[in-house]
Amino acid sequence: MSTIKYNKLVRDRIPEIIEASGKQCICFTLSDEEYIAKLDEKLNEELAEYQESKSMEELADLLEVIQAVVVARGSSIEEVEAIRRVKAEKRGRFEKRILLTEVVTE
Repeated sequence: MSTIKYNKLVRDRIPEIIEASGKQCICFTLSDEEYIAKLDEKLNEELAEYQESKSMEELADLLEVIQAVVVARGSSIEEVEAIRRVKAEKRGRFEKRILLTEVVTE
């Protein structure tokens, strides 16, 4: 018998998928504070995976974690989207592909 330690936040159905494969898993439910900390870790993990692979699947995982963070922090995707729209209106988007190289002051 071998054991692999993960100590990471996983999607809701992962324990049932593991057990359906004939393996046993040990899990517990995080407190609100622990959950937010693990979500922040998961954001970094998913971002690193996307940066390495550039796959849309990894980008979708990143979006899933972002949505969970929004809810865990007491907000909504609609509120975040409204903030995004206001910033886009005031400061623009990233459509023009502008690279700022220097700002010179006199």
